[in-house]
Amino acid sequence: MDKLIAGCKKNDPQSQEKLYKQFYPAMFALCKCFFTDNHDIITAVNNGMLKVFRNIHQYDPSKGDFFNWAYTTVRNAALTLIRDKKNKLTFELTENNSDAAVNNPFKQLEWKDIYYYLDQLPANTRYVCSLYYLEGFSIKEITGLIDMKEGTVKWHLNECRTKLKVIFERNNARNIG
Repeated sequence: MDKLIAGCKKNDPQSQEKLYKQFYPAMFALCKCFFTDNHDIITAVNNGMLKVFRNIHQYDPSKGDFFNWAYTTVRNAALTLIRDKKNKLTFELTENNSDAAVNNPFKQLEWKDIYYYLDQLPANTRYVCSLYYLEGFSIKEITGLIDMKEGTVKWHLNECRTKLKVIFERNNARNIG
């Protein structure tokens, strides 16, 4: 890995290609949590990896693993794409949703199933759900990441749980019958 990083620091295209191919599956899986459209997923991965290559000199091995640094860079690129694409919401719920931190609906599922269920959620709800349940961000952190009001984030979390409950029940009925 150190040899690849050194090659990338020298802007060596072969090192960059090898690193890209090595990280692509994980970065694609990460971005799939935020987008259903393959074009958006690939755009987020490519934007993120481009930032990795441009900022590779900022990576400090004493602060952690290179993969984690690259993962965070790609995730932030995906969040930037979300902000750029996001339709401004015209509503905000003012009631306090005190049960926003209920049990994670994905904890018993495999990744392929998580993607299946995420794909059935509306885009903004999917973003919030992915950041909260899969990435572990707090509601306040999410409000800053995607420029959304706290009440709206809470609404999306509630909407996520409501829609997933229906989807889980529907799929359970299919599996039983």
